[in-house]
Amino acid sequence: MNIITSIAEMQQAALLLKRAGKGIAFVPTMGYLHEGHASLLREGRSRGDSLVLSIFVNPIQFGPSEDLERYPRNLEGDCAIARECGVDIVFTPTAAEMYPPGFQTAIRVKELALPLCGASRPGHFDGVATVVTKLFNIVQPDLALFGKKDFQQLAIIRRMVADLSLPVEIVGMPIVREADGLAMSSRNAYLSPDQRQSALSLSKAIRLVRERYAAGERNAARLIEAARNLILAKPAATIDYLELRDAATLATVSDVSDTTLMALAVIIGTTRLIDNTLLGDER
Repeated sequence: MNIITSIAEMQQAALLLKRAGKGIAFVPTMGYLHEGHASLLREGRSRGDSLVLSIFVNPIQFGPSEDLERYPRNLEGDCAIARECGVDIVFTPTAAEMYPPGFQTAIRVKELALPLCGASRPGHFDGVATVVTKLFNIVQPDLALFGKKDFQQLAIIRRMVADLSLPVEIVGMPIVREADGLAMSSRNAYLSPDQRQSALSLSKAIRLVRERYAAGERNAARLIEAARNLILAKPAATIDYLELRDAATLATVSDVSDTTLMALAVIIGTTRLIDNTLLGDER
């Protein structure tokens, strides 16, 4: 496994792979890998001749009061997981390498970036779209894999790729959960044992809404109220947003259907967690 920190070296490696007719599968991450990331890597390994993993905690997608400095990092552990999953190249540039002095260009996806996390974290998705575009230009992948836990991010990247005619297939992968139902996230490391129990309210709220939908409830307001009451019964939980929206457009809905997305962000203590479900998905 080759570890590369230079953009020029990564571009040269990608060029050599392309010239040799090798297809590149790519998994962009911010590191502190867990089983969710590993599932992306294993799928990428099965689909590409070469598998590239990027590890980069992207400063331009963090707000001024967010957790950039304390975001968990463990490059040695990440590389161990990468080796187990058959990664060929780990690209781990510095912020100075990615954003040298004078850098001033941004990629912005308009409407899809406005609601949900976009409303709570202004500028976040501009940072995501910009870094992903840069990474695509550096790594030159044929396909890139993203988890569906960040549903809005995945939708924005799909829109960006289509709008900019980027020759990359975007593969969305299912949410991977702990045995107790908590969606895997690098930020779960912040949770104390008591907070982790409160964090289970996210998946329990999803399960409640899915059960009521399966039983015939279609009124969005009633479903949201039931989920909110469940979460707010936990003393450590504060709801950032809990919404039912059209999965394709992210527009609000008054009546739900199989194409309705339930998306929520909940702050447990000081840790912000997200989760979602598509009501029509089988579980």
